[in-house]
Amino acid sequence: MMNNLYLQSKQRKQNLMIFYMDQSNNITQRIIRVVDIKENAIVAFCYYRKQVRTFKINNILSVAPTGKKIGA
Repeated sequence: MMNNLYLQSKQRKQNLMIFYMDQSNNITQRIIRVVDIKENAIVAFCYYRKQVRTFKINNILSVAPTGKKIGA
């Protein structure tokens, strides 16, 4: 189900809010713009880090649309 949300977000150019756990088990909230969808990862622009990052799908704890379109 989450994979559908990533695809819809990319197609509709909508940002997503995710809670992500890094390698050190730190959890952060991120606003992302999906650039590409890989088998086990999402490539996205991270507004927190202000750069394109790769997020492992298994480390994304939750995902929700922000309701805002890119450029809005």
